[in-house]
Amino acid sequence: MISGQEIMPGCRVTLHLAIALEDGTEALSTFGEEPVSLTMGDGTLQPGLELALYGLRAGDTQTIKLLPEQAYGVRDLALIQYMPMTDFDGAFTPEVGQVIAFALPNGDEAPGVVLDVDEGRIEVDFNHPLAGHEISFAVEILEVSPPAGDAS
Repeated sequence: MISGQEIMPGCRVTLHLAIALEDGTEALSTFGEEPVSLTMGDGTLQPGLELALYGLRAGDTQTIKLLPEQAYGVRDLALIQYMPMTDFDGAFTPEVGQVIAFALPNGDEAPGVVLDVDEGRIEVDFNHPLAGHEISFAVEILEVSPPAGDAS
């Protein structure tokens, strides 16, 4: 491994990261915990978050603000759905703020946040919880390995 390796597509990176909302509320942090290891481009991070890492090296720290379009996207009103209570088990009592996992036709799951419960239906938001938020993205790069097959 070359200690001066710049982060580029395909690099293996070990880092600490923190994501905070506009009001300073911390949404996620690995500082003080186990760092995250990922391969650039593997889908672990949103593309905008990955772009913020390119060019950094082991030992670098950086904090940047990202607009919703650069991070988790803008909120899409089409992803807010009303569902009849009859679609759920009779013993289920949804609560505002509750996250429910919904099975998709392809077998994957999609989380939805309950926004409202009334008149025999629930309002569910399928947007990413950080969609629509400007975020502060802080990183500390611990280790960078060149892309597989790259001898540089």
